[in-house]
Amino acid sequence: MADIQDYNSTPKYETFSYLPPMSPEKIRRQVAYVVAQGWNPAIEHVEPARSFSYYWYMWKLPMFGEQSVDAIINELEACHRAHPNNHVRLIGYDNYSQSQGLAFVVFRGR
Repeated sequence: MADIQDYNSTPKYETFSYLPPMSPEKIRRQVAYVVAQGWNPAIEHVEPARSFSYYWYMWKLPMFGEQSVDAIINELEACHRAHPNNHVRLIGYDNYSQSQGLAFVVFRGR
């Protein structure tokens, strides 16, 4: 029972924040999943203090029809370099259901 965390002990941002941090390979697999589903990737960022109260800022336009996992990861890293203190998350928009198919924080701000 010692491994169970209290919900309020650390802020939770998306589904994967309840798991241990993902390795770069696991992040790559999640990005590949977004591409394989045919979802449109988009990148958002926000200051940690504003992450629960405000809309997140969009990094450029969504990457409609992007098929390159490397291009998506490069944009995630570019957003993180431009805003190193912000949370950066990847969203996969599902055109069919008109909703987010997947969203998770890739880089956590300070």
